[in-house]
Amino acid sequence: MNSIFPPAIQGDEDGVVAISRNVTPRMLLDAYYHGIFPWPFEEASVLWCSPKMRGILPIDEVHIPKSLARAVKQRRFEVRINTCFEQVIDACATVSRPDGAGTWITRKMRRAYREFHRLGYAHSFESFNAEGRLVGGLYGVLLGRLFSGESMFHYENDASKVAFCTMVDTLKQHGVQLIDTQMVTPATATFGAREIPIEEYLCLLEQYRSLEPTLLASG
Repeated sequence: MNSIFPPAIQGDEDGVVAISRNVTPRMLLDAYYHGIFPWPFEEASVLWCSPKMRGILPIDEVHIPKSLARAVKQRRFEVRINTCFEQVIDACATVSRPDGAGTWITRKMRRAYREFHRLGYAHSFESFNAEGRLVGGLYGVLLGRLFSGESMFHYENDASKVAFCTMVDTLKQHGVQLIDTQMVTPATATFGAREIPIEEYLCLLEQYRSLEPTLLASG
């Protein structure tokens, strides 16, 4: 598959490979397949990025803290898959900036990822409380045996983390080998995420990626 983007390894010092005004499902598939991910700069522009150091989390190295393992066993949340993708991405957009100063998940990004979900590439994992309300979750992109995490949200403590644990178990069942965290944050570091050079990441990507959408059963 020839890319419409410059090679991922050619990102500048900030990791920017290209800039566009639009984002489409075709652009998303091309980007993820070649090790690039979108990062909106503002509503009118999208940066396509591939930083020199990439955050990864090998699926067999995921660490579940004891306190979180207890929360999972308590079954306070019912975790569903792909039942309300649009609600999850909208929630991520509204809570991803605690200062309320806006979000990187712009309207055009939400439109593109909703279509990407319809095509079978983007997936959501959703936590519901005992009253049946959506209280946490996350979404990302699955290409073969590699899952790229995008964003998560929670309204109740541990809701998104419990969804993450279900995601890990589900991905294992589908033979996924690697979670691409893009960057290492305090949250992903808790699970064991680490950084590797982009060259090493691209070798793993070539080994695990696929153009065919992977079916994750809803429910």
